[in-house]
Amino acid sequence: MIENILPTGVASAELLAYPEDLRPHPAEEHLIAKSVEKRRRDFIGARHCARLALTQLGEPPVAIGKGERGAPVFPRGIVGSLTHCDGYQAAALGHKLRFRSIGIDAEPHATLPDGVLDSVSLPPEREWLKTTDSELHLDRLLFCAKEATYKAWFPLTLRWLGFEDAHITFEIEEGSADSGRGSFHTELLVPGQTTDGGTPLLSFEGRWLITDGYILTAIAHA
Repeated sequence: MIENILPTGVASAELLAYPEDLRPHPAEEHLIAKSVEKRRRDFIGARHCARLALTQLGEPPVAIGKGERGAPVFPRGIVGSLTHCDGYQAAALGHKLRFRSIGIDAEPHATLPDGVLDSVSLPPEREWLKTTDSELHLDRLLFCAKEATYKAWFPLTLRWLGFEDAHITFEIEEGSADSGRGSFHTELLVPGQTTDGGTPLLSFEGRWLITDGYILTAIAHA
């Protein structure tokens, strides 16, 4: 599913059914030695997907470490992103010579829990939700796009990005009541100086998809 919203040059893999014999890379075991079973499965599954994506890029399937704020540490010359939610794990990776950063996120296609929307959205975003006639759970789509935005932002800045620091607008190509697709634009509301020597970040362009009970969002920033 995730490959449908990623551009050419980004390798991806996903799991919808967790293989019971799946084990972590030996060099990753210490990172989850004290984790509960669900956390272990999400960690192992997402990194397994990352190794599948690495092989698609012609790279060896090495261990994926954990860096600042828990961000995955990919091999030199590779950028990417991991995501997981109940019943789903995925990874998307690309070569740094082609992409500056990648951010993906997956969420269940369901409304946000009570009280969450106000803490993750801006007033113009909430107004859009109120005035947009759709059977899709657009509140959760907004949250999912903000998560992908953060994942694309952090590796380039090594700084926190709050929900209030990004304004997201959407284009919707709706399908049925439980599926849809489209694009989104993230306007960054804080200075976007980066650590890679490139131009400061002003915005991101992304794609989204709702299918089979999941919301998927992706940014591949060149």
